[in-house]
Amino acid sequence: MKRIGLEASLAIAEAVRLADADVIAAYPITPQTHIVERLADYVANGELNGQYIPVESEHSAMSACLGSSAVGARTFTATAGVGLELMHEVLYVASSMRLPIVMSVANRALSSPLSIWGDHSDAMSARDCGWIQIFSENAQQVFDLVLCAFRIAEDNDVLCPVMVHVDGFHVSHVIESLDILEESDIKGFIPPYKHPYPLDPAKPLTLGAFGMPNVYTEVKKAQDVDLRNTKGKIIETWNEFAKISGRKYSPVEKYLTDDADTLMVTMGSYGETAMSAIDELRNEGIKVGLLKIRLWRPFPFEEFKEAMGNAKNLIVLDRAISFGGPTGPVCSEIKAALYSDAKKPNIVSFVGGLGGRDITDKSFKNIIKSGIEQAGNASDNEVQIVEVR
Repeated sequence: MKRIGLEASLAIAEAVRLADADVIAAYPITPQTHIVERLADYVANGELNGQYIPVESEHSAMSACLGSSAVGARTFTATAGVGLELMHEVLYVASSMRLPIVMSVANRALSSPLSIWGDHSDAMSARDCGWIQIFSENAQQVFDLVLCAFRIAEDNDVLCPVMVHVDGFHVSHVIESLDILEESDIKGFIPPYKHPYPLDPAKPLTLGAFGMPNVYTEVKKAQDVDLRNTKGKIIETWNEFAKISGRKYSPVEKYLTDDADTLMVTMGSYGETAMSAIDELRNEGIKVGLLKIRLWRPFPFEEFKEAMGNAKNLIVLDRAISFGGPTGPVCSEIKAALYSDAKKPNIVSFVGGLGGRDITDKSFKNIIKSGIEQAGNASDNEVQIVEVR
């Protein structure tokens, strides 16, 4: 293992190289372009023995990934924002056909107005597409989680595409110190990929056939059951990764939660800023902790409830608006998950960081104090947008 300084986008590309991907099909779009540019260099320079397929759109990129993965090639792509939206139709095909494609998404706000900056509106639009979805906070995490994604996706008990999210610009373009694993460690961790049912002219089979109404419901039910069942393999993979790296990942990660009356809930890079704010509030005598959702799909219901403990208040930060909905999409998810519990905490919803706007530690302190006040007053206010002018 060696420690280097590397931009998070290039750390993703390095993880893909170490995983020895066979095919990369991608279309450049800010802020993910550095990922696929570096991979194109690796292929051109002979550092990665694979094929780079330049395509005319993100829809074509994911379509090419379908073909390469279906014949048994280890396949990777990357996109962001409106690029994810353009491939939206094909995302459902990849998951339904059980093709273990790995994709990193440099999360970016959706138009209009046009924005190249990061929030989670693109991720939320892809929430129900049947992919495993994992959120990272920094360069080290996204490097690690992309490596884990290949092992998870290609496991014969999983065979499901995996999306690894990284906040656009806030993380994707930041140079950080990280530990790079040796190739020998990776080869032992990620076994050779061999799809059990590859497309082969010598052994014809059908993928994605026409589904009449008398079978479609059963197919979708089976797909949902299988996606939920991947959680065990995800946790198993993260535990195995901890043995070679010393870094442990969990579906829901806790910070200062043991005695906390109030818990902040985040996804993505702002969790680290929230930790600084919580440290300051602890010094003020406020018993507050943090829950960071690492695994977004399948949603970790049991792990979330266990991590929540006996907290009286949950303050949830979303980085996307559910237009016309009751709260932010993550907060809605949490409310639904806890709905049937006899004893559930007060839940307060905030939306912030839209279009790349910063949320500082001072802002987090204000969010938490305001959330505690509202929860204590049994407030039922609608979702609040942080520091809207």
